[in-house]
Amino acid sequence: MIAVTGPDRGGTPAWLFTALAVWRAGGRPLRIRPGRPRRNRRIDALIVGGGADVDPGLYGETLPDGPGSAAIRQAERRLSQRLIGYAFYPALWLLRRLFQSKRSSLDPERDRLEKSLIHHALDEHLPILGICRGMQLINVVRGGSLHRDLAAFHAETPNARSLLPVKQVRLDPHSRLSAILGDAPLRVNALHDQAVDRLGHDLNVVGREPSRVVQAIEAGGRDFCIGVQWHPEYLPQKARHQRLFRALVAAACAPRVRTGSE
Repeated sequence: MIAVTGPDRGGTPAWLFTALAVWRAGGRPLRIRPGRPRRNRRIDALIVGGGADVDPGLYGETLPDGPGSAAIRQAERRLSQRLIGYAFYPALWLLRRLFQSKRSSLDPERDRLEKSLIHHALDEHLPILGICRGMQLINVVRGGSLHRDLAAFHAETPNARSLLPVKQVRLDPHSRLSAILGDAPLRVNALHDQAVDRLGHDLNVVGREPSRVVQAIEAGGRDFCIGVQWHPEYLPQKARHQRLFRALVAAACAPRVRTGSE
């Protein structure tokens, strides 16, 4: 049973694509939201999904008072993949816009729920996968901080914000993530405005883009705790990205010592 977190309003496309990835990997997805926290359900792994910005107050800060056809050709070198991209990505973009929440960019109730789930998973040694905001929140829960606005951290012209895999990430060849995905450079999509700044306790940076922005982190030790800045759920046709969900489900099936009650 793989818990997948998200907001009460919006987030339907992310839930559907993540649930599909979990199901294809052999797991059973369970949707968890602030309005339906499923507190009495036993889970075997946790996916902390993307969405609203993490509240800056959680890491000690306070709030102050797309690529064209050339980029598609660069991201998808094979004709068959480009044809899929031309049809699939605009439809997915429209789906996300239709279901996108019109609320504030912060979601305190979701922050509280996901913080408690991350603490529970860490205490029980359950596998954790953080996606985009999920990676950022894992870092914050473990005492790290974030760059609240990437534009203030590094300049990128043009700003690549796309469902297409237009960015390149280099993985640490000695990392668990590299063992799952391979150590060749990885093409990823980019939908984030924030990024990891100060690293949390017992976390390691295992993936960066050429600008040095952190794209992947993982915990030391034997526990499966990985965060990725991109959205592998939106790349269902990319077998390499789907390995991440298969690895999570495999880790959920592995025997482990539980420190709390069932």
